[in-house]
Amino acid sequence: MIGLSPKPAHELLLPDSDVSAGFGAYVHIPFCQVRCGYCDFNTYTNTDFGTGASVGDYHESVLREIAQSAHYLTGHENGTGLTSIFFGGGTPTMLNATQLVVVLDALRRQFGVVDGAEVTTEANPETVDRQALQTLKDGGFTRVSFGMQSAVPHVLATLERQHTPGQVSKVTQWAREVGLEFSVDLIYGAPGESRDDWQRSLDVAVALDPGHISAYGLTIEPGTAMGRQVRRGELSDTDPDEQAAKYEMAEAALSAAGYSWYEVSNWAKPGKYSRHNLAYWRNTNWWGYGPGAHSHINGTRFWNVKHPGAYAQHLLDDTLPVADVEHLSAAERREEDIMLGVRLADGIVIPDGTQPSVVAGLIADELIDPAPALGGRIVLTLRGRLLADTVIRALW
Repeated sequence: MIGLSPKPAHELLLPDSDVSAGFGAYVHIPFCQVRCGYCDFNTYTNTDFGTGASVGDYHESVLREIAQSAHYLTGHENGTGLTSIFFGGGTPTMLNATQLVVVLDALRRQFGVVDGAEVTTEANPETVDRQALQTLKDGGFTRVSFGMQSAVPHVLATLERQHTPGQVSKVTQWAREVGLEFSVDLIYGAPGESRDDWQRSLDVAVALDPGHISAYGLTIEPGTAMGRQVRRGELSDTDPDEQAAKYEMAEAALSAAGYSWYEVSNWAKPGKYSRHNLAYWRNTNWWGYGPGAHSHINGTRFWNVKHPGAYAQHLLDDTLPVADVEHLSAAERREEDIMLGVRLADGIVIPDGTQPSVVAGLIADELIDPAPALGGRIVLTLRGRLLADTVIRALW
């Protein structure tokens, strides 16, 4: 582990620690009421792992990491400050709203927050009420991302979600009343979900009138509870053709309702893009706080120990809880820029060294738009979004 030291920050962790141009902050809250069967994230239904790692005092560990991170970053003293902040999980709203605001205040005091910065927390609909949303708004949050997933009860049951469709309508209305922007997240391709079910979820999501909608195709990971159910034959695995058809349904429904795709799985109304998500796809700088959280600072990636108890103990011992560090080479940084940037609606400049025949082949296969390609940019078509990995491999 990396301990505090009087040595310069870059000698310990970061060859280039300058964040004077601004950076983002991600705060991981690892607790959930129920671990959904498809979930492969670093989450726990146990809410008590000891001092600094329990629902009641976990935020104090995050405060310690915030203070420590300032020792490893340079330029923030007189720099731009935080450009976006995102609380994810897990279920961030397993902590009460006041605790979340305390963490936000610590980030604000330590680094500053630019005017108009986006400050988001994820929330499951059943974990917040109107007063909690009001507290978040008053404390400086600007946006809530609600985990809707589906509007169909039997699909929610398969995904082991705890809320009802009616709760989503209620919490989004509360968010609107207190003045919070909000988005909804959907998942398509759950076992037993028909196309009519998926259309119903899209229609309900659009009727809620969020600024932003995410739609993710379900991936059943082997190590999850759902993966084990598929292996035992209790549930059917996902069907790639069905997933593709449902993605096309999402594009048709959302574009008709005034949403534009800006990343393969994300649509938004004008001016409502998630700036924090865009920071990831543009491979800019962020520090991730919490167990298992990943960070990226100027070509260096590092990630924290995963277990909440171990995370808290390192911080109690004045040790930064970094599990490992990866310094990306120029070639690796180029590959990441392609892998991430090609998924965006504005695409990427055709990478240096790309043969004209490669670009021509992608156009012939209807994977990229020919007009931007003639101007020197790679922009995915709808078919290309479905086969984005094929485009990425061609450009590598």
